[in-house]
Amino acid sequence: MLILTAAVLAAALAAAVVGLAVPADLPPDDPLGSVHPLARLAIVAGVFALAQLARLRFRVASGTVNVTWGEAALVIGLYLAPAGWLPVTALVGAGLGWGLLSIFPDRRSFVEVVHIAASLTAAVALATAVTTALGEPLGAPLTPALTVALVLGSLTYLFATGWLASLTMSLRHRLPMGPLLLRALRGKLPMFVGNVLVGLAVITILEHSLRWLLLLPPLWWLLQQTYSQRLRTDDERRTWRAFAEATGALNQLDERGVATAGVHGALAVFGADRVDLHVARSGNRWRRYRGGGGEPVTDQDLTAPPEPETDPHLLSRTLEVGARPVGELRVRFPRSVRPGERERDVLSAFADALAAALHDAATHQELRIMAAQSSYEAVHDPLTKLVNRAAMLSKGDLALHRLGHDHPVALLLLDINNFKEVNDTLGHAAGDELLQVTARRLQELRRDGEVLGRLGGDEFALLVTSLPATPLPTPAVPALQLPVATELSVFGEWPASLPYPLRRAREIVEELAAPTEVAGVRMSVEASVGVVVAGAGTADMTELLRRADIAMYQAKAGGGSVASYDSSQDAASTDQLALLAELREALAADDQLMLALQPAVDLATGAPTGVEALIRWRHPRRGRLGPVDFVRTIEGSELLGPFTRYVVDKALAVAADWARHGLDVPISINLSARSLLDPRLPSEVAESLRRHQVPAHRLVLEITETVVMSELGVIDEVLSELRAMGIQLAVDDFGTGFSSLTFLTRIPVDELKVDRSFVMAMADSPEAAAIVRSTVGLGRELGLRVVAEGVETADQRAALAELGCTAAQGYHFFRPMGSDKIVTVLQTQLDNSQQARIFPLHADGAS
Repeated sequence: MLILTAAVLAAALAAAVVGLAVPADLPPDDPLGSVHPLARLAIVAGVFALAQLARLRFRVASGTVNVTWGEAALVIGLYLAPAGWLPVTALVGAGLGWGLLSIFPDRRSFVEVVHIAASLTAAVALATAVTTALGEPLGAPLTPALTVALVLGSLTYLFATGWLASLTMSLRHRLPMGPLLLRALRGKLPMFVGNVLVGLAVITILEHSLRWLLLLPPLWWLLQQTYSQRLRTDDERRTWRAFAEATGALNQLDERGVATAGVHGALAVFGADRVDLHVARSGNRWRRYRGGGGEPVTDQDLTAPPEPETDPHLLSRTLEVGARPVGELRVRFPRSVRPGERERDVLSAFADALAAALHDAATHQELRIMAAQSSYEAVHDPLTKLVNRAAMLSKGDLALHRLGHDHPVALLLLDINNFKEVNDTLGHAAGDELLQVTARRLQELRRDGEVLGRLGGDEFALLVTSLPATPLPTPAVPALQLPVATELSVFGEWPASLPYPLRRAREIVEELAAPTEVAGVRMSVEASVGVVVAGAGTADMTELLRRADIAMYQAKAGGGSVASYDSSQDAASTDQLALLAELREALAADDQLMLALQPAVDLATGAPTGVEALIRWRHPRRGRLGPVDFVRTIEGSELLGPFTRYVVDKALAVAADWARHGLDVPISINLSARSLLDPRLPSEVAESLRRHQVPAHRLVLEITETVVMSELGVIDEVLSELRAMGIQLAVDDFGTGFSSLTFLTRIPVDELKVDRSFVMAMADSPEAAAIVRSTVGLGRELGLRVVAEGVETADQRAALAELGCTAAQGYHFFRPMGSDKIVTVLQTQLDNSQQARIFPLHADGAS
């Protein structure tokens, strides 16, 4: 800036010296012929001084542009004095005018006054040269040619002063010069026209009679007020447009996003040099976000509250929501701007919006932390921090689905021997310590790709998905000698994969047996391990755990530490084969597999919000079977496709019957995770919808969170096709999976079903109540329906209604019923809901 000031001052002084050195010939009819040359200089300098004193201001970015009557003074000066005198009169007049302004309203430094006066002088010199090149205005009558010369000279003055002012602000505030110049010229242009007209009017008056000059002050005052009002209106419009954009940008979900938008918004709204935003944290800690000077927003942690500042160019505002302090906003204005009441009012409004946005961001952050903690606790054992049984099943099934059908996997189930004696002798605290020691050692032994979890009590499971064809050499662990016939009969096509998991089991047993100290007592941990090997597509985690459990008890009964699964000793294995054969007959018979229908109701009105279709098997020999008795077996077999088509067809037939009775209620079907691996599923469902003439939106497919955690492309394609058809998706047992929140970003769904375990435990478990509350809030935020499952008591219903849950199902309302009863029940619900009252919902056996 000093270099620019020195350059402009040198140019101004040179123009003044050269101008005075040029001989000046006054015309004989000069209107001021009787006036002494020094008085003439004083008059013209006074005109330039008055032109500066009557200035108006408007904001451009972080600076202020002063709009003066400089063009009028230029035109009058060219008429009254020789052209060579104008630079010196402009320098003296502008210096005098801005010197007075700096003493009273502006408080500008001496260097700034010199810079302004020199800039105006240089512009006057350039404009004078352009005008005199086209005509000689000194004392000359106002002709069209001379008018054109004066207008062009004034335009030169306009562009020169605008260019120098924009260059100064660009260097001072590190902003691009082009937009500044356009904004300055756009703001000055209307006043420029008035300036030129006033100057030409004064010349005309001087040519005829000086008495007409008495009319000039009122005319000038009216123009001044008009210009002032227009500039204020433009400034108000710019400010509130910037305010609207800035407050709109505060719609962020994290503190840094809100703070960055707040700093940028304050810089834009107030044209500030610098903005500091101090955000309060817990423990009397603060974080400062700072922006200005065209630099990116920076942030810094502070160990103490910000120190107060006293500066006439600084405005600060405490950010509060209610009585809770959120932070503080400080806006530092340029030295040429002294903030007033208007800026304080705008700052107050902006600070309130910023405080609310920061408070919302903090609330969202707390909700995310709480949801993440709840999600973590739902799938992790609180004692050992290993995944719990539910997560072990979910992660294990996901790992199995990613592998080929015949890919061999092994499951090791470990149980600590004599654990009860440790609890009884040393106390439960010692038992917990022993479990933690065991979990730590197992975690150290776990290898990449293996899934380790605690199933409950003293049982741990390890899923090994990468089995070498030959055993790894482990000299310290002796190989097990098993009969070859046993290997072939048990493991069929995986005999080469057997030794490795057995060696791993032995290794684990040996490592756990290393002496450790528990509750001050030195002991050795003894364990029994059951091992099962199977193809990834032949059994799910539940079945693998069942087989490994059999093997583990065989190890305990045989007195050894490791045993492998032997299907010849598993009565359930052959029984499942028989079950699959009987299921084929049931699918063909069409009178064994029946639907049990359970409505979900609106907690406010009692109206039905949907009906869940649950499959039941009226087995001719085994009696009445629930899904838990046969669905798992079906999912691991080739009957899954026909079974799924059968259930969908049955459900849509029921929904079509409802439509004939005037009932427009959605029907829900539980969909197996493996069903989504079948790319033919969407077309088969579409065909069934067409055949029964049921709209797609009345079908709701319930999926588990395990489904959407798969990265297989076919699952995404199947779900996308189903969604494109208009079919609704619901997440069953929400909260029990190991990624309850993550999957919602991948798969768009319509409904969340809160798992019955959380609903039943709400009264006694703050954690369960928190999960229900979080799920209801999450559903509300995402615009999803939330249905609570397993409601059995009036207290549970009341608690759910208080939490804002809109719908629920369970024995408190209805037990699952046959299709012959459901139409009457639904019609009764709808009739009663239309009477705008809630009635006691009871069905057969409901509490």
